[in-house]
Amino acid sequence: MLGVARAAGVSNWLVYQPEIKEYIENARKGQTRKAAQGEIGRPRASAAGLAVDLELARGEIRTLREERDHLKGVVRRNLGQQLDQAGTGDLIKRVNELLAANQRLEDQPATVTAVRDELGQSLEAAMEEVATVRMAMTQIMRDANR
Repeated sequence: MLGVARAAGVSNWLVYQPEIKEYIENARKGQTRKAAQGEIGRPRASAAGLAVDLELARGEIRTLREERDHLKGVVRRNLGQQLDQAGTGDLIKRVNELLAANQRLEDQPATVTAVRDELGQSLEAAMEEVATVRMAMTQIMRDANR
């Protein structure tokens, strides 16, 4: 301190006063604490600067919200398409199964009709055979009774 006072060409008798010396030491300690905490050299924000920062932050928030809404829409559309495609595949599979079952049911009456016709013809043949055998039995019985 004395060196500074001598270099400045001022009297240094005040530095030796106990109250002044204590005040100077406290000021130095305070500066050291502020420097350690990073408070020295940082400009204070003005109200106008804070208002500008606030408005910029609001604009950025607005932009981010718009981007979020846009991305939500894109995700919804993509999910909808994926669900439609997955649902369509299952539906196509089910429709094909139903068409095959329907074709089997449509073919079944024709098959049943063919079997019925065969059985009908077999029945007619059997009935004719039975009638022929009856007539032959009747004839044999008549011949035996004579």
